[in-house]
Amino acid sequence: MRTGNRKVKFIIGAGIVLFAVIQFYSRSEVNEYTGKKQHISLTSEQEIAIGLQSAPQMTQQHGGLYPEQKYQQFVDEVGEKLVRNSIAKQTPYQFEFHLLKDAQTINAFALPGGQIFITYALFSKLENEDQLAGVLGHEIGHVVGRHSAERISKHDLTQGVLSGISVGFDPSTAEGVAAIAQVLNLSYGRDDELESDYLGVKIMMDAGYDPNALLGVMEILKTASGPNRTSERMSTHPDPENRIEKIKEAIEAYKRED
Repeated sequence: MRTGNRKVKFIIGAGIVLFAVIQFYSRSEVNEYTGKKQHISLTSEQEIAIGLQSAPQMTQQHGGLYPEQKYQQFVDEVGEKLVRNSIAKQTPYQFEFHLLKDAQTINAFALPGGQIFITYALFSKLENEDQLAGVLGHEIGHVVGRHSAERISKHDLTQGVLSGISVGFDPSTAEGVAAIAQVLNLSYGRDDELESDYLGVKIMMDAGYDPNALLGVMEILKTASGPNRTSERMSTHPDPENRIEKIKEAIEAYKRED
């Protein structure tokens, strides 16, 4: 009986894994704005809905919005200029820009569908409008690249595979797969950041900003992370030094296109 039960569990587990894999790879499409083939289960309308639903919680986590309206207006003006003059305008996404009150966390991030945030801690360290455009252009790149939607699909695949292995195999096997999945997800995160840097450079240039300002932003991030920053291998973000080199390559590549 025990052998029979193990066989049944194995078949069920393998079926769960197979279903998760088929479901993931059947949802394949080419991002019309980047030309990249992606596996995404969400529509653009769903991305927008998720972003709008999540925005209040993200705002609250960072102490609310920054109270000085002139700074918020400045962020809006730069963000809208970037969208208006770049490929972002062709997308269905509803871009909104939020300056967060958080004066401790040096960060900027984008939710699916166009909700973009920058903390006052980072905003206050920027030296000019072009650097702000670099930060916002990078985050617009995440939205255009549909990185959040892609990671949601990869998360669903990982969970499906882990569920199947937990049912059909030894639980310790599932732990090993989970560790491998974590490493793969870190790699995906670094790839997303580099693609957003490339897209950000293009978005900046299309809007008339100096893309070299993004190099200054990298120096700010490098200084802020300090000498004890997490190694690139264990982080979702590439090392600032590597990003600087990739940004320089992107600038030269886009200049040659012009």
